[in-house]
This record gives sequence, structure tokens and C-alpha cells, in this order.
Amino acid sequence: MKPPSLLGLLRFLLVISFFPPSTRAQVPTQPWEEVVNGVWRYVPVKKEKINLLDAAGSTPNLPRLREFTQVPFPLDQTQIRITKQNGKLYLRFPLGPEEQLYGLGLHFKQVNRRGRIYNLHVDHYGGQDNGRTHAPVPFYVSSRGYGVLINSARYLTVYAGTANRVDSHNPPKVYNRNTDKQWEAQPTSDAVEILVPAEEAEVLVFAGKSPLEVVQKYNLYNGGGYLPPKWGLGFTYRTHTQFSADDVLREVQAFEEQGFPLDFMGLEPGWMSRSYPCSYEWDPQRFPQPAEFVQTLLAKNVRTNLWINPYIAPQTTLYEPMRALAGSHTVWNGLVPDYTLPQAQKVFTDFYQKNHLDMGVSGLKIDENDGYDQWLWPDVATFPSGTEAELLRQTYGLLLQDMIARQYRQANRRTFGLVRASNAGASHLPFVLYNDYYKHEDFITALINSGFVGVLWTPEVRNSASGEEWLRRMQSVCFSPLAMINAWSSGTKPWSYPEVYESVKKVALLRMRLLPYIYSTFAQYHFEGTPPIRPMPLVEGFVDQPTETEGTLDDTNNPYKLATRQDIKDQYLFGESILVAPVFTGQTSRRVILPKGKWYDFYTGKLVGENEVITVEAKLDEIPLFVKDGGLIPMIPPRLHAPKMGEKLPLEVRHYGTAEGRFLLYDDDGETFDFEKGDYSWTELSTRKTPRGPLRGTSRRISGKIYGYSTLDWKFMTP
Repeated sequence: MKPPSLLGLLRFLLVISFFPPSTRAQVPTQPWEEVVNGVWRYVPVKKEKINLLDAAGSTPNLPRLREFTQVPFPLDQTQIRITKQNGKLYLRFPLGPEEQLYGLGLHFKQVNRRGRIYNLHVDHYGGQDNGRTHAPVPFYVSSRGYGVLINSARYLTVYAGTANRVDSHNPPKVYNRNTDKQWEAQPTSDAVEILVPAEEAEVLVFAGKSPLEVVQKYNLYNGGGYLPPKWGLGFTYRTHTQFSADDVLREVQAFEEQGFPLDFMGLEPGWMSRSYPCSYEWDPQRFPQPAEFVQTLLAKNVRTNLWINPYIAPQTTLYEPMRALAGSHTVWNGLVPDYTLPQAQKVFTDFYQKNHLDMGVSGLKIDENDGYDQWLWPDVATFPSGTEAELLRQTYGLLLQDMIARQYRQANRRTFGLVRASNAGASHLPFVLYNDYYKHEDFITALINSGFVGVLWTPEVRNSASGEEWLRRMQSVCFSPLAMINAWSSGTKPWSYPEVYESVKKVALLRMRLLPYIYSTFAQYHFEGTPPIRPMPLVEGFVDQPTETEGTLDDTNNPYKLATRQDIKDQYLFGESILVAPVFTGQTSRRVILPKGKWYDFYTGKLVGENEVITVEAKLDEIPLFVKDGGLIPMIPPRLHAPKMGEKLPLEVRHYGTAEGRFLLYDDDGETFDFEKGDYSWTELSTRKTPRGPLRGTSRRISGKIYGYSTLDWKFMTP
């Protein structure tokens, strides 16, 4: 680290002068250390026993981060406060008057975070955006092109532009409620303030030329986004809890007969001899020959994914070896392993290797590691490593994900699964979040919010009150990171609502056709940090100006006449070119906000508008999809399983609009980590205008040899 400059020392003196000598604590004279271009950190004097990025096993992709254009530190350092007092850390960051904030975890009601308070705590989502959620990621993104991460596993409180200080640089206007109708119950604040219930925490600041670049850098700092196996991006079905091996095989046969895609089967708790707590042992009655069962499914191009929760039942193989490595309290009478201990991880992974991975099991669904408080271990619990219960609560999902991810990596097999709890640093981990909450509209809001904070989320389908609702949910899930029906309780099938089945099958097969586009989108997530789900505030040329509707004065329900903020929470980009506008039950039409440039209907190629708000008909058998001008969409023929290793398929490339276009098509073997050794290819697909005017499509291999396509056919959608 360079010695502090005179300017840095003057800034430090200015910062601490705002605090009386009796209350302020010494902070470093030069707190911001540049890690790599566009990323700075405040380094704590003493590191906590565990933090979020360490729990996630994150390793920054420094070479890629160095390739970004140089940018300056994005905030006025004289307005940043880092104060230690009473065993706690107080952080304050400046906030401009028109600045908007996003992120701070997987929330379900709102997208814009400004003007709200969050208590970031891993938990079941309880129906309110208060910070208690499955992934309370302490990272926020500003519309001004910077982001802030608090790398602490504590329960943080974030005042996202809600608190006003006496020494404010930009204090709000003072009104008299008795005489002025413009009086506000919540005056505008000029700061984000964060309370960390510990004296130390690492703080990172990210800067970029745009909010999207900030998110890219955040994901790359966490190791880059995860690249799933091709089969992970197909379709998955989770069976009824009590299904046997024969039941599952009959289900697989039914999918084939119905012509519905299927790439991996999820077995729910009944695959075990006991659950809640778990044995992790195959039930001998329902699955008498598990290795043969798994191999039979693999021969049908169907993978096996096993449900677990982390709590070990008495009188099982794992109980005694794990007993001394577990916490003081049980969950459902099961041991809670201390997975900060390498010994505890080895006990589990050795067992999993022998009894599951070696026989061909392709992944896990890790359930019940999020909440509620009365179910999980309390904060008074102790663990043999000395790690506090609070820290384990915030990191347990990360520790489990990282442990399983490393085991599959050692076997050189990519996995893709589900998890109930996650946090900062999870971008590189092979898991998608889900929960028991089931409001369709809120599922889409959560999907959008996932794009800000480096986690993946699926709006899974379980059951529905009508065929229309079933179809609308299926349309949404087919444009998410993981397409899934979770029939663990209901036993529903894709064809359970025959009146809409053909439309359900149509959208599932469309997802399969789009696998080259989706796979390349996830490659961008891995190599470039670009999230596969892109909220509108991350879209180039899109300006988010959230409006507030006037509140109605009511002396009981709204005595302060609080306004309601309008968010863009029902549309998003899937990849770089496809705008998705889900439809909900009962809608006959919906509004779509088109970003900058011309946009075309995916199905017909017709122009629908340019940088404007349009109203589209909610056709029952189609989810509204729009493609930007010049957009190229690579597609394969409809199929029931994702492409196998070495398989060659014909490729169709659709072009939309009249502008020239370019798309980088990615390919590799689709199953192993050999792409990290360079075994992959990038192919440039492009359209150029000929001297006589018409567009002509060309392809050019940029790098690599692995290429899974036999022929290429261009289809120009716009007349």
C-alpha cells in the first residue's frame, strides 16, 4: 500500500472532524485500497472468523477485471464515514437527489430500494420486503454507476436513503404541515447508512461506466457467473415425495409419450430411509437398487437430483462421525454440522462420494437452510469451531453450496441444483434459489431483483387454480434460469390441465429450441459477469425515473398521506436481445416499456415500437417476447433432451429488424470443466448489408474447435 498523501491526510482530518472526540474511533488514514481497476476496498484491522466471500469460496477473476476501462473512485471520499463505536461499525455513503438504488438481496415486492429500511437476515420470505429473505445480499447498485458491498456475515441494518442527519450536506426542505400541502412524512435523505454489529468489516466499492458494468464487476469479483451443464438448462420435474424407483421410471416414460422435454428428475424426501432429520441413505423398499436406477435414467438422457436438508438423524451412518463436529442445538432433532470445519466437510463429502456421486447422481436440492427462527438453531447456539451462530446463519447456504460445488469440480462434472439460502459471493456457485412463497407476480419481481446481486432464482411451478394460471406460470418459468415443475406434494404433471397442454408444451419446446442462445447467455455470465436476467435499469439506454402516486389521506390507514412508488417489476431482458413481458392470470392486455431503439415481435418479426410504452394483447398461447433491432437469436430444432456431448445439430439463426447485428455463439462439451482449460469455441454470427441493400448473414469462428452444429440456416424475420 502506498503511504498516505498530504491530500489523503487532509481528507481524513475532515472526515473525523464531524465526530466529537469522545465518540469517534480511529480509522485508517487512507481507507480505500484499489484491488483492481474499478474495485476498491476498506480493509479491516482485524478480520472476522468468517465473512460472506470466504464462505462462498469466491476467487476474483482479476485478469478479466483488468480489461475494463480505467475509472476513478466514484464517490466523494470526504462524505464517506467509517466510524467504530460501542463495538459496532457505522458506515455512511453519500446519495444524490435523483439517484436510485437497487439490490440488497432477493426481494419480492419492489425493485427500487431508495427510501426503505432493510434488516438483512437469512430467512424464509415472509411476504414483506424488510430484509429477511433467502438471499439478503448486502450489495447495492446505484443508477450513477457504482456499487457497495459490505462483506460481513452479521445481521446488517441498511437505511437506504431514509435517515437525515443534522450535519447533512444536502438537507431536505423544511415544511409546515399546518400550512403547506407539500409537507412530506418521509423527507429525502442524502445518504445510505449501514449499521454493522461488529467493530470490523471489509467494504468494497465497485465503479463502472454504467450500472450494468458495476454488476459485471461484482460478479467477476466473485469468480464470474456459473456456467451450467447443457442439461441443467433443459427442463426438470420434481416427483411426488413418496415415489419409488418404479414410479419415477413410469413418470419418465410418460414424459416421453407426451412429447414433453425432460432433462433431470428431482427426487423429494421419500428417496431417503428417513427425513426431517435426514439419513442421506436410500430407502431400501422404494429404491432397492439405487445405482442401477440412476444408470437406467442416464441411459434415457435423464439426470437424477436428490432432495436433502442439512440435519443428520440419529441412528444413521453419519450421526456418530459428525456428532463432535456439530452445534449445541438440533434442528428437527437432527445434528447441525459445523461446515466451517474441514473435518465436517470431509465426513459428508466422503459419504456423498460413495453413496451418490460415484453412482452417477447429478446434483442436489438443499432445502430448509434459511428459516424460520423457531425452526433453525437459535443465536445462543454454539459450534465447535467457535463460529458464532449468527455468522453461520448468514453463511450456511453458501458453505453447503461451495462444499458440493468443489466435490463435483474434483470429479470434472458440472452440476446444477437448488438451494433455499444464499448470500453475497454466490455468482460462481451451481445453485438456483427457490422457496415456498407462491405469488406469481412477486416471483417475477424476485427474478428481476436476482439480476442485481449475483444469484439465480426460479419462479417454479407447483399447482394452479385454473388452466390459464398453469399456462401463465409455465410461460414464466421457461424464461428463467431453471425451468421446473415441483410436484412434491400436488403430483401435478405438465398435462394436468389438458385444455392448455398444447400451449404448455409449445413454450417448453421453445425453451429447448433456444438452448444455443441461453447457453451463450450463461457463457457471458461466466466470462463477462453479465447476468442472464437483466433488470430494466441495467439495460443500455433505459432511464429509470420511478414515479410516486399521490397517497390518500386516511386518519387510520394512511395518516401521513404516504405516496406509493411505482417500480418496473414485471419485465426484463433474458440475455442481450429478448425482452420478456410475462402475463398474469386474468390479464387480457398489458403495458410494455420499450427501451431505446426499435423492437420487434419475436413470433412475427413485426415492428412493435421504439423507446415508448405500448399495450399488447395477452394471447393465451404466447408469452409476449420482443427482440431488439439487429438481434440475432440462434435456435435448434425442437427436442426432448439437451444436446449430448459430441452431438451435432442444425442451427437456425433468426435476425430481427433492419439493423446489422452481431451475436457471439458459445459452445463446449456441455458437461465437464474442460472449458477452463480452453476447450471451447466462440463463433461470431453477424449480418451485414450488401451493396444492393439486403442483409446477408455470415459466421466466423473466433476461437476454439468444439462446435456442436452441423449446418447453419439464416432466417430474416422482418420483411
